[in-house]
Amino acid sequence: MERVTLRIPKQQIEEVERMVDTGEFPNRSEAIRSAVREMINEQSEGRDHEKRRPWAKV
Repeated sequence: MERVTLRIPKQQIEEVERMVDTGEFPNRSEAIRSAVREMINEQSEGRDHEKRRPWAKV
C-alpha cells in the first residue's frame, strides 16, 4: 500500500473517530479506505451521468 497525506476538516475526523470507537471500523485508515472503495464503486456502477452522485471538487 502507498501512504497518502490529506487534510480533512476536524468535524469529519471526529465522526471517523466515533465510528472507530464504536467498533464500526478497526482504525481511521480502514474507515477512509472503505469510503474510497464506496466512491469508486458508485462511480463505476453509474457510468451514465444520470446515476452518478456528484462528488465535491475543490
